[in-house]
Amino acid sequence: MGIQDIIEGKKQWRAHVARVKALPSDYQVVYKEIQKYLFKVGPIDLTDGPLLPGIVDFFEEGVAAGKGVLELLGDDVAAFCDGLIGDSRTYADLYQESISGRSGTAEK
Repeated sequence: MGIQDIIEGKKQWRAHVARVKALPSDYQVVYKEIQKYLFKVGPIDLTDGPLLPGIVDFFEEGVAAGKGVLELLGDDVAAFCDGLIGDSRTYADLYQESISGRSGTAEK
């Protein structure tokens, strides 16, 4: 990764953050909770993939339609997140693989 890639990545992230800040406050709160959850257990390619910008797109459409954020997601935000990442390889998967690998090695 070159310096130009880093600079471009920062520009894209700042633009993304500006879009989030333009959302109504209840959407911002829920977005930050989703982001926190996904950074903890989410897909390995979270920062490089379309998931976070897609959530902002979805939220912007909800705002334009006059819907509240929980009307879009339901009451269980974690379940919504799990549905988004259902088939993705996650950090939790990596952790489980590392534990399985260590326990298998210790038995030999």
